[in-house]
Amino acid sequence: MQRYGFESISMFELTPIGVVMVGMGIIYMLLIGRNMLPSTGGGDSLTDEYKIREYISELLVLPDSPLVGKTLGEANLNTELDLNVIGIIRGDEKRIAPEPRERIRRRDLLIVEGKLADILRVKEQVGLEIRPDFELNDGVLESGDIELFEVLVMSDSDLIGQTLKTLRFRQRYGLTVLAINRHRETIVESLSSVMLRFGDVLLVQGSKDDVDALAAGEEIILLEDVSESSSRIDKRKWAIAAFLTFLGLSVSKVTIGIDIPIAICVLAGVFIMLATKTVRYSEMYSMIDLRLLVLIACMMSFGVAMENTGADRYLAGLIEAYFGQFGPIAILAGFFVLTVILTQPMSNQAAALVVLPVAIKTAVALGLNPRAFAIAVTLAASFSFITPLEPACVLVYTPGRYSFLDFVKIGSILTVVVFIVSMLLIPVFWPL
Repeated sequence: MQRYGFESISMFELTPIGVVMVGMGIIYMLLIGRNMLPSTGGGDSLTDEYKIREYISELLVLPDSPLVGKTLGEANLNTELDLNVIGIIRGDEKRIAPEPRERIRRRDLLIVEGKLADILRVKEQVGLEIRPDFELNDGVLESGDIELFEVLVMSDSDLIGQTLKTLRFRQRYGLTVLAINRHRETIVESLSSVMLRFGDVLLVQGSKDDVDALAAGEEIILLEDVSESSSRIDKRKWAIAAFLTFLGLSVSKVTIGIDIPIAICVLAGVFIMLATKTVRYSEMYSMIDLRLLVLIACMMSFGVAMENTGADRYLAGLIEAYFGQFGPIAILAGFFVLTVILTQPMSNQAAALVVLPVAIKTAVALGLNPRAFAIAVTLAASFSFITPLEPACVLVYTPGRYSFLDFVKIGSILTVVVFIVSMLLIPVFWPL
């Protein structure tokens, strides 16, 4: 705003209208939105959610089986017969996620994962008997420090584009992948040859330490509370202190009459976290998304290019021509809708940087309040509800087992709701 000769938007200037929108959004989701969501997930166990019961069986090793005396590595059931041994029950002893050097004994019960056709084939070839009374639950696949976890493949992970076989996933990370969820589709068959993608959720079996080690490498996100070993519980007070410092400085104009720039407020909070080692120096650059900074810089250049070529005046002319006859509110609504459309495929920062100069210049040319137009663009740029392309949406897209259409259905109505609220309240707080 300062670039155009107007006072910057203050920290809590959007609070009144923001509070109303939050309230309307909560009411909408509780009364309407949640009823439009599909009934997916929420099973009693991970084995239920991933529907892997039909792919896991218990096989009894017969006394005359050629597997007796061999190690799991030598038996090579995984490569030769496409079966994955994920547990051994030997009397009262249960060994989950056994090592390849574990030897097979007579009367061992092997818990294997694979297609029924492969299980029947191995029965005939190597002397195994299927236990018909086998009942699968999470407890069967967990024992001691071996548990089941859901992990999400990150956007910049080295796992993307590779298969479990090429990664030697089990040998490298000490974890066994039991299933992959990809946009509501659960993949259980031929897992070793499935090429991993961003957003895949893997159901893995292993120890918490091994999962934490993989998560520490920023390859995946563990979809549950992080362990105490990877969090800094004793630093919570400093994180809160940093936030309160930032908050206190940002309202300094109201409290003590001194206007402290927002950048200084943020830096003060950052310095507190660095000085107390709530955030370590070595972690700073990994927390900065350089791609976003480059995108914002490019969009700023794009805005300058629109000004130099006259594209901003052309767009402003179109909106004025088609909406001007209906009054200032219609023009404001036109820029609001344009920003909402642009913010679906691109970041909200980029959408705002493209539309904001055009909106402000149009308002000035028409003798309207440019601040109201800036507020409208700012709000509209944040309403990327219709598609799951925002980073925050992507994080819940696959784990929540949502579809693209779910966002379109629920997000479109929510966008209409916030649009109506905006058009009613913006002229009240920022008269045109």
